[in-house]
Amino acid sequence: MNADAWRSVPTLVGRHVTLRPLDRADRDALLAAFSGLKQIFATAVPTPATIDSWLDTLEAQRVAGRALPFTLLDTDGQVAGATRLLRMSPDAQRVEIGGTLYARRVQRSALSTELKRLLFGHAFDRLGCRCVQLRTNWRNPASRLVIERLGARKDAVLRWHTASGDGEVRDTVVYSVLADEWPEVRSNLDYLLERTP
Repeated sequence: MNADAWRSVPTLVGRHVTLRPLDRADRDALLAAFSGLKQIFATAVPTPATIDSWLDTLEAQRVAGRALPFTLLDTDGQVAGATRLLRMSPDAQRVEIGGTLYARRVQRSALSTELKRLLFGHAFDRLGCRCVQLRTNWRNPASRLVIERLGARKDAVLRWHTASGDGEVRDTVVYSVLADEWPEVRSNLDYLLERTP
């Protein structure tokens, strides 16, 4: 296990997206990317009133070795959102891909598929993970379908798992990809990306 890799946020470059370390200087560009996104399914979309505390939380998680937060750049180099590896456990060799928020203009695009490809690749090939998880709200069937399309398998439904600030109680669906499944999932993601101009 490469301990430094578990602490350093790399820059990951693809054809449709670049993931680089999240920086507080991205604040205004992230707010612009998040504008128009709805607060749905217990997803907290940062607003001008909450983005500073959101950035503080991500930085604290990074310093504690619990997350690697990224800013997403589209093919024009414009900020298109944020994502992270979280719930990191070097001892168990597992991470979760999550906390992803995209600008509307890049939703349902190759950017989404490629960022998963880059994060899975970093987790399995660089960090040496045995398991990579993804989670979504049970009430979000579109998200569940996207995760299943990637090749992840459903592990469980955590009933009444979390509550949002407005009191909505969420059932969380947990998916995973294991290291020995990664070659097949990688081939599937590469195939999906090859079909995209």
